[in-house]
Amino acid sequence: MEPSARFRFQTSNPDSLMRNVISLILGGGRGSRLYPLTLHRSKPAVPIGGKYRLIDIPISNCLNCGLNRIYVLTQFLSASLHRHINNSYQFDVFGGGFVEILAAQQTMESINWYEGTADAVRRNVNVVREADVDDVLILSGDQLYRMDFQKMIATHRQTNADISLAVIPVTRGDAHAFGIMRIDDDGRIYDFCEKPTVDADLDRVRTSADWIEARGIPARGRQYLASMGIYLFKKDLLIHLLQSTQLADFGRHIFPLAYPKYHCQAHLFDGYWEDVGTVASYYRASLDLLNDNPPFEFHSNAGPIYTRRRFLPASRILGATVERGLISDGCTVQAGATIVNSLLGVRSLVGARVTVRDSIIVGADSFESDDQRRQNRLVGRPDLGIGEGTIIERAILDKDCRLGKNVQIINRRGLQEHDDQLYCIRDGIVVIPKGVAIPDGTII
Repeated sequence: MEPSARFRFQTSNPDSLMRNVISLILGGGRGSRLYPLTLHRSKPAVPIGGKYRLIDIPISNCLNCGLNRIYVLTQFLSASLHRHINNSYQFDVFGGGFVEILAAQQTMESINWYEGTADAVRRNVNVVREADVDDVLILSGDQLYRMDFQKMIATHRQTNADISLAVIPVTRGDAHAFGIMRIDDDGRIYDFCEKPTVDADLDRVRTSADWIEARGIPARGRQYLASMGIYLFKKDLLIHLLQSTQLADFGRHIFPLAYPKYHCQAHLFDGYWEDVGTVASYYRASLDLLNDNPPFEFHSNAGPIYTRRRFLPASRILGATVERGLISDGCTVQAGATIVNSLLGVRSLVGARVTVRDSIIVGADSFESDDQRRQNRLVGRPDLGIGEGTIIERAILDKDCRLGKNVQIINRRGLQEHDDQLYCIRDGIVVIPKGVAIPDGTII
């Protein structure tokens, strides 16, 4: 990590506006829609952008605006996530900042797993109660966006809201996938519909294009305000809502109960935001990073995205052709290889005459020694990485995959959904799970 990034951790924004808020990041459920990327890890631990994890996004958004007291609530397959957080976010002892893990655990009150987002916070309500703050920011761990939470907190305080929600304008065609809210002229929420599909419901929660454009945001047919799953609660009200009910989820249960009774304020956002909850959305968001003007930049003057400090060599490109690619640290691409519109994660090894097109190669956790290679070859296991002559198109290779020579991953049958021992296909995208070895000459 750059010295300037470490300096940010030590010298958090002293403004009382920020010091009076704690952040809770929800580690997510089983992540079945991202399977097999979630076969061995939780959603927030899924790699993104070659060298990051999804959890780095909300943590970095908090750190960049001075919110440095952060709890991450975890449950499913959390070992990888815990290891990443512990290796990435270490603070100066005098700064008062931390990123602390709150893992699901049995207590005297309950022996069950978290049953939803609200239930996860309820099981850790003592942490909220003991915090010397007025407000609690609740975030998701599997979204790709950059937001200045100072602006949201300012809106919350200026309107004296009990609950504030970040909302983003979407089209009628997209509204069915979100919780949609209707607001008054001052931005107070007075109607809400979860994933509306009926015309009458869609008409009821439509927002005036004039209202949106009066706030400096072009409507462009986006007249529905969708919840981004980002909540800011007054601490005392959050504790009351959690303890007076057993409702499991914020979006489906707590908020619909709260908005008719309390002042719920919409905070309008119009930057890039992607809920990376499916293989298709993960694939699309990853390849969008390769555009000439990508909608999201991991390093920006608006605030960098932090991650684990690695001590890796520069990548070596040995006579290969790269057309629109992102190549991370520690990679080797051999002569005659062609990389087109693809992303290579840390320690990716690409053999001679390999073609990688419209694909994501997540990389590897470590380099393989010569002794390890010899031992693997004795049992017929390919070397770590991509063997020479292999063709990969429209695919995702998870970490530590081993592809032999002249393998073809091209979805030759044009399947949209399929499960196999060596691979899965989701939305026409072939996904090779973590650590899978594919023999020479295999065609998928």
